[in-house]
Amino acid sequence: MLRQQDVGHRIVVRRIVGIREGRPLFSDALGELVELSETHITLATDRGRLRVPVEQVHRAKRVPPARRPTAAAVVALELAADEAWPAPVRGRIGDWLLRSAAGWTGRANTALPIGDPDRPLPAALDAVQRWYAERGQPAMVNTPLPLAAPVGAELDARGWTARPPVLVQTAPLAALPPGRPDLPPVGLSPAPSAEWLAVAAGRKGGLPDAARHVLTAVDRIRFAHLHVDGRLLAVGRGTVTGEGRWLGLTLVEVLPEARRRGFAGGVIRALADWGRAEGATHAFLQVEQRNTPAVALYQRLGFTTHHTYLTRVAPD
Repeated sequence: MLRQQDVGHRIVVRRIVGIREGRPLFSDALGELVELSETHITLATDRGRLRVPVEQVHRAKRVPPARRPTAAAVVALELAADEAWPAPVRGRIGDWLLRSAAGWTGRANTALPIGDPDRPLPAALDAVQRWYAERGQPAMVNTPLPLAAPVGAELDARGWTARPPVLVQTAPLAALPPGRPDLPPVGLSPAPSAEWLAVAAGRKGGLPDAARHVLTAVDRIRFAHLHVDGRLLAVGRGTVTGEGRWLGLTLVEVLPEARRRGFAGGVIRALADWGRAEGATHAFLQVEQRNTPAVALYQRLGFTTHHTYLTRVAPD
């Protein structure tokens, strides 16, 4: 049977769904184990969230992880994420994207090396460094793994450093659990309020003009806000990109004194409801691997890691 250390891993559950002629009827379910209690097993499947009473479980075990996503799937998700966090200054080296937002956040100030740079790899990286030098910025490259492993190897040889790994996590919107009725309602607005921007500025260390472009220059977007007694305690941002498939979740933030009360989950669920209404089928987010509280929250909500990336920084 399963143990608590299996939470977050892929499992198969054979459950009893009926009796015919005195013999049990079985059905198998495959997905990620979200919660394991004395009474229920909860897993996130491709068809949605499934909660199975323990007395119905005939057999349950951990199975190997799903196959890695294809290169095409990684490229599509990275492009959807780029749409959701649009840098105001952009360029190209062949298919590679060059992005600058006055240094505000790593994602909006990195090259994205996907596709064909239309020149040898060393020459492409030389061009990346020139482009950022012309803008007075350090050259940085986001390397989705394992897709951009050859780029990473060349950067290793050049002495580029790496920031902590980032998990790109996804979940079917149908698999996200329903909202909790005991939580305060979450409001959604097409533009951020001054209060909302103040929370974002506190998290990101200010908001230059370029940051406002990154935050707002998306066609389909909502800013979530949760108030208690008139005070803003939690925020979040949702976008629909990737030809309408992907709900991107960014800047989910709860004030320190209001944490561990379920507010982050409430913000995510409200944005998920909006995303579904917009026609999105899946959600994605990006979280540093070392941010264990956030990773645990997203795991409970049914998110799994699609791929990872490293932000590589050129030596001084």
